[in-house]
This record gives sequence, C-alpha cells and structure tokens, in this order.
Amino acid sequence: MYPQRELTRLAAYKAALQRDIALRRAQCAEAAARVAQPLKWLDRMQAWWRRVSPLALFAGVPVSFLIERPVFPRLKILSSLVRWGPLVFGAVRGLRSAVAKARTVPR
Repeated sequence: MYPQRELTRLAAYKAALQRDIALRRAQCAEAAARVAQPLKWLDRMQAWWRRVSPLALFAGVPVSFLIERPVFPRLKILSSLVRWGPLVFGAVRGLRSAVAKARTVPR
C-alpha cells in the first residue's frame, strides 16, 4: 500500500512528534506546578487555621483583656464585645448550620 521509504519517513516523523509532545507535556507540568505554588500555600494556611481556630477563640479572650487595659483604659464597649463575642459567634455559626440543614432536608 505505502512504499517502504514513505513508511520510514512517517515513522521518523511520528517519533519526533512524540518527543515534542513529551517535552511539551513536561513543560506544561512544570508551569502548572509553578502556578499552583501560591494555591498550595493558601491550602496549607487554611489547614493550619482550621487546626488553630478553636484554640484562637479561647486564647483571644485573655489576650484581648491584656491588650484592652493599657490601650483602651476607658473604653468599656470593647470589653463587652470581647466578653460576648465568642457567644454571638457560636450562636451565629449554629444558626447558619441549622439553616443549611433545613435547606438540605427534603420536604
């Protein structure tokens, strides 16, 4: 069907094309890894914050009391916000999850 010379030429072209594809694939993988580097950093920061966030609420109250006295000696609203903030935050979070569950329950 095809002469031998044409088949040899097509085989060489195919091999060169496969090399070019492999090279381009490696370049694309390297570029994607470079582009994804900030996303990896954000992902690590999000995982770290999820581990620390329950502790941050407990540590935030005493730290804020320590900061409040020297910085805002006469400002009483900050102390009430710090005192009631975690309770309000927990209540809002609970309401949000209850609303989300109510939306997913079939009627």
